[in-house]
Amino acid sequence: AWSLFHSLLRFGPAVVVWWMSLVWLMDMGAYFAGRRFGRHKLAPTISPGKTWEGVAGGLVAVLLGVAVGAWLWPTQWSLLQLFLFGLIAGASVMGDLFESVLKRWQGMKDSSHLLPGHGGILDRIDSLLMALPWMGWVAVAMGSAA
Repeated sequence: AWSLFHSLLRFGPAVVVWWMSLVWLMDMGAYFAGRRFGRHKLAPTISPGKTWEGVAGGLVAVLLGVAVGAWLWPTQWSLLQLFLFGLIAGASVMGDLFESVLKRWQGMKDSSHLLPGHGGILDRIDSLLMALPWMGWVAVAMGSAA
C-alpha cells in the first residue's frame, strides 16, 4: 500500500488531497442522501443506518468531485479511469462496512470517544484506509495524468 500511495505523490499535493476528497464526498453524499431518501437498508445487521439510496447519493457526489477534478486538471479521461474512480467510491463504502463489522464483533457503537459525535478516529478514516490502495492503482493506471 505504501508504494501505491507513493505513486500518488508524483501528482502533487493538490491532486492527492482531491483524490482523498473523493472519499470524503462519498461519505458526505451517502450520509445526506441516506438521511433524506434512505429506505432500503444496505447491510442492516452490520450497519443499520446505511442505505442503498445513501450509496447512490455518495456516487453522485463522487461524480461531481470527478467533474471538478477534470476541470481543474484537464486531461484525456478514459472510461477505465472513470470506472476506477467508481471502485474508489466502492472501496470507501467497503471500508466503512468493514469497520462496522469490527465494532459489532467487539460489541461497540463507536471506535473511541476521542471525537464525540463522530464515532472516534477510526470512524473518520475507515473509508480512506480501504480506498488508499485503490487510489494508488488508479495513479498507476493513469500514468502521468491527473
